Amino acid sequence: MKLTTLRALGVLLCLGLAGLASSCTQSSKKPTLIGFSIDDMRLERWARDRDFFDAAATKLGAKVLVQSANGSEERQVAQIENMISRGVDVLVIVPQNSKVLGNVIREAHRNHVKVVSYDRLILNADVDAYISFDNLKVGEMQAQGVVNVKPKGNYFLLGGAPTDNNAKILRQGQMQVLQPLIDKGDIKIVGDQWVPDWNPTRALGIVEDALTANANNIDAIVASNDAIAGGAVQALAAQRLAGKVAVSGQDADLAGVKRVVEGTQTMTVYKPLDQLATQAAKLAVDLARGDKPAYNSHYDNGEKSVDSILLQPVALTRDNVDKVITDGFYTHAQVYGN
Repeated sequence: MKLTTLRALGVLLCLGLAGLASSCTQSSKKPTLIGFSIDDMRLERWARDRDFFDAAATKLGAKVLVQSANGSEERQVAQIENMISRGVDVLVIVPQNSKVLGNVIREAHRNHVKVVSYDRLILNADVDAYISFDNLKVGEMQAQGVVNVKPKGNYFLLGGAPTDNNAKILRQGQMQVLQPLIDKGDIKIVGDQWVPDWNPTRALGIVEDALTANANNIDAIVASNDAIAGGAVQALAAQRLAGKVAVSGQDADLAGVKRVVEGTQTMTVYKPLDQLATQAAKLAVDLARGDKPAYNSHYDNGEKSVDSILLQPVALTRDNVDKVITDGFYTHAQVYGN
């Protein structure tokens, strides 16, 4: 029998046994299809995650279907249902509201679709895996960053979205640093508010009101990310207090990094998104193909103890802010101009 005929029969046998025969090659299998559902890709942070994730998944032979809910929990649920109907093998979800996805995740499992909670933990649902940076550590870094500059005085706590479980974890980390100083009398909390949807305009208004209520006597603002830190700094600038009041942040957004360089924001927390996205892509592909991921932690989401991968963040101040340049996260021109 000719070699070409033997090869043809081998391919037919591979297809007929649905890829179970040892002679079947990877090329005969359907590529892994990953649905990536993102809370709001209008924010700089999530657009970067998308690009890193897609590049990493492509290298692993997977295809990625990305959709952005643009801040709407109803739209996100509908988009996830659409991805399930389109035959994704695994869903990677950045939840807009961490508490409303239980039903759609049950639907995913009925269709044999694995679910990964990305960066934000989905609550009260049978999530297969969670991947993020250590957000408790992020909160500790934020509080310590402002304490290093303002060890005593009036503090205002500017939390993230109340629908985002990460915002609560960040606050836990912040209070681990602040509570002993509060008990000692060195620090007084003069205000504490959450910012819906991490909206910088809402943060601006909240800090304006806080400054008015406290006759501008605020020494530090523990802001839980760079977006709302930007709103806080804008309010401070209007009172000629920018650079005088310590302000924390997170995500190393370009605007936030520039404020750190300028001195109007005390610090930000750098989370190398390429590491997170690359690890998440590998996690998704491993789950889809039945391989065992390399978990290093667990998180209780109210439904179960979720297998988790936690990465380590980096606190950035003016002293080490150039790390985002040496890592290739930004160029020198982006941070410092020409």
